[in-house]
Amino acid sequence: MPIETHITTRELEIIQLIEQNLNNAEIANALSISTRTVETHRKNIYKKTNCHNALSLVKWAYLHKQIKP
Repeated sequence: MPIETHITTRELEIIQLIEQNLNNAEIANALSISTRTVETHRKNIYKKTNCHNALSLVKWAYLHKQIKP
């Protein structure tokens, strides 16, 4: 039985911005949060999804219907 990963609303927003190829500073600006906060969210997202880079994360998000291609 697959384990379901809980992605928060904020993490989903960050995944969507990563998909748009934004860097941490651009994401922080778009969400009015600090760059350090974005880095922490990314680290947590990668850990939850077992992904190691943006490409594998976006692929994971498509496969798990978190974002639409």
